[in-house]
Amino acid sequence: MDLTLIAAITAVFLAYSLVSGKLSKTILTAPLLFAVIGFLAGPGGFGLSEVNAEHGAIHLVAELTLILVLFSDAARIDLKRVRQDHNLPSRMLLIGLPLTMLLGALVAALLFPGFSFWEAALLAALLAPTDAALGQAVVSDKIVPIRIRQTINIESGLNDGIALPAVLLLAALASAHFDSTGSVHWLRFGILQVTLAPLVGIVVGFVGARLIDIAATKHWMGDSSQGISILSLAILAYTLAEVVGGNGFIATFVAGMVFGNSIRSACTFLFEFMESEGQLLMLLTFFIFGIALLPAGLAHASPIMFGYALLSLTVIRMLPIALSLLGAGLHPHSWLFLGWFGPRGIASILFVLLILEESQFPHRHEILAVTMITVALSVFLHGISAGPYAKYYGRLAGRMGDCEETHMVPGLPLRGGMAPVETSNTGENNE
Repeated sequence: MDLTLIAAITAVFLAYSLVSGKLSKTILTAPLLFAVIGFLAGPGGFGLSEVNAEHGAIHLVAELTLILVLFSDAARIDLKRVRQDHNLPSRMLLIGLPLTMLLGALVAALLFPGFSFWEAALLAALLAPTDAALGQAVVSDKIVPIRIRQTINIESGLNDGIALPAVLLLAALASAHFDSTGSVHWLRFGILQVTLAPLVGIVVGFVGARLIDIAATKHWMGDSSQGISILSLAILAYTLAEVVGGNGFIATFVAGMVFGNSIRSACTFLFEFMESEGQLLMLLTFFIFGIALLPAGLAHASPIMFGYALLSLTVIRMLPIALSLLGAGLHPHSWLFLGWFGPRGIASILFVLLILEESQFPHRHEILAVTMITVALSVFLHGISAGPYAKYYGRLAGRMGDCEETHMVPGLPLRGGMAPVETSNTGENNE
């Protein structure tokens, strides 16, 4: 990666930061802008620079971003509150997510007959996690009832970590299916990855929370060092898990969950860190997606792949979500809203990079192509529809009166930083 490209990327970030306030009021979301700018700069556009998708720097950025996203997403979700007050995301995660993977696998097996079943299931698992950052207006616009906003927020915060073990096991099974001589190795590898990692994550998360609590109580830790401690814990969980043969990313997610639900000190530093360093890494990932990954995916694209991508964003997502919400007392408009806003973003991009690096199966490039096409369509469609649809749905919810959608629930932080804790009935007139 030459200095000219680094200078250009830096200039793009500077330009964006100068007008980010104005852009936040438009349909041009940050992921959409950075993906488009990256695509135009790369071989798919004006060819100003060419970055190989296998470049080591890309994988380094991807791994750091995934470590930070998994840890912070898990840490910001209060599991006690989820159990007590947020039954909708629990339904979507425990019923909707597995059904999405199953339906996605069946459709992939039909549309891609050359895939083994494990490859079809792997593709579905790669595309199951959602990324609320692609439609930020949906979780931040107060016209949308807080219960619905927090449902999308919580689901997107937990489903990437829940889907990751399935992704790793399916990748191991897909590799074992086409490598009979090494099938025992791949299966053993997959099982160790998903069993040892949680143990490491539990220890690192709990001990880390206790140490930070002690340091904060005794005033040993300066405010400027709190973000460093969080990043250090996330990387420590990753590296220790890899050393013992587990998967570092699963350990990072578990460590974040245990840390966030064990720490007693104020945790605002975690979300302030995510607003700066975390946002920088995530936007850089979308730039890399546009300049390197999307062109690589489009090189293997076919009409069937575009068809599957559209199905993944609609029927494959919306039908399982509707089934998971049966009996919850929601209006059909809410089923559609929650079903549509399942954007595919950071997790799918980073998961597919991880799989391509560590696994061996015949249709790796096709799976990359379908994933990148789906993410590209999601970045565009969910980005431009988030603001208008949020306002439309918010007005509908405002006319629903006292209903399940407008029940009071406590707010939880968003990925982009702290959100005020709201407990009032939402809707335009309440907030």
